[in-house]
Amino acid sequence: MREIHVGEITQAVRQLCIDANRELPGDLEAAVCRSAEQESHPGGRAILRDLQRNLDAARKLQIPICQDTGMAVVFLEVGQEVALTGGALEDAVHEGVRQGYTQGLLRCSVVADPLRRVNTGDNTPAVLHTRIVPGDRVSVTVAPKGFGSENMSQIRMLTPAASREDVLDFVVEVARQAGSNPCPPMVLGVGIGGDFELCAYLAKKALCREFSSPNPDPFYAELERDMCRAVNALGIGPQGFGGDVTALGVKIEWYPTHIAGLPVAVNVGCHVTRHKTRII
Repeated sequence: MREIHVGEITQAVRQLCIDANRELPGDLEAAVCRSAEQESHPGGRAILRDLQRNLDAARKLQIPICQDTGMAVVFLEVGQEVALTGGALEDAVHEGVRQGYTQGLLRCSVVADPLRRVNTGDNTPAVLHTRIVPGDRVSVTVAPKGFGSENMSQIRMLTPAASREDVLDFVVEVARQAGSNPCPPMVLGVGIGGDFELCAYLAKKALCREFSSPNPDPFYAELERDMCRAVNALGIGPQGFGGDVTALGVKIEWYPTHIAGLPVAVNVGCHVTRHKTRII
């Protein structure tokens, strides 16, 4: 049994909050750069060049990529051979978020109550997803999620009679309704299967997959490509001003489901779909 003090979790979350807000994953930044070459509309191409310059400036000046530094979504995979010491795991995660957002001078956007709307002042609490997995390590992923894109996300409980094309059409319709609101080009996370809450979790988890990695199942890898092509055919374009590149990519995660249902969720990500991981 390997012992890990929860203070290590706090420090990992703290630094990941800061780093994720300042620098995109390399493969996603490369996709933004490629899209500028692929965009045929002069206005859209100019916007994509501006987005590249913004990424460069954030890295060089060590400032956030976007003014909306998001609600901290934290995915923990805790090895079953790990003994956590020194306090409560959940408290350690929230403390890491508090330190990361206050010490990193990141905008604090969380309100303590959804109806009374008083800001907590330190971006806590985080949204925490924890899984117990084999091994003696802890994987910590922080995905700051801005709400310009989050607000455009949808879930639909399709019937089992729905076809592959029905699922594709739903994803495209979500993108069409989103329009310019999520600061396209978007990254779309799609969850298929499970039940009501699991398919939404899968959609969020899909946004944290390596951008350059297609779904390992060829059937779903092809569906990802077809969805991306169909969304780009909408012509919404960079920042909604028209163009070829409305989506940088679509990522699908799936899970078995009940014979009577077919849940599908779409979690919309903006062009700065941020996430970083550390293994302890």
